[in-house]
Amino acid sequence: MSRHHAHLIRTIFHDPPNANLHFREIESLLRHVGAELEPLSGGRVRARIGRMEQILHHPHHGSALGAQAVLHVRDFLARSGVTPSAYEAARPPQHDAPG
Repeated sequence: MSRHHAHLIRTIFHDPPNANLHFREIESLLRHVGAELEPLSGGRVRARIGRMEQILHHPHHGSALGAQAVLHVRDFLARSGVTPSAYEAARPPQHDAPG
């Protein structure tokens, strides 16, 4: 599992919400945790993890999500059981390369 994704999950769950997360990073994270993504009309994406579903909106200007959109992603991940502590518990220990 990726350190980048672990950092991104912690960022999503941090308060106040970071309004500078890029949509492509969120899509990558969702795929990484097993979400199915289905493009819809109007720049929307249906995300499913198990029985949980959320419609996400691609930003119309630029690629960064606003704070409210980050809160929607946070809510979806939490309802799906993807939290920083759950993700960290599922990660194998990271070992530093010998130097």
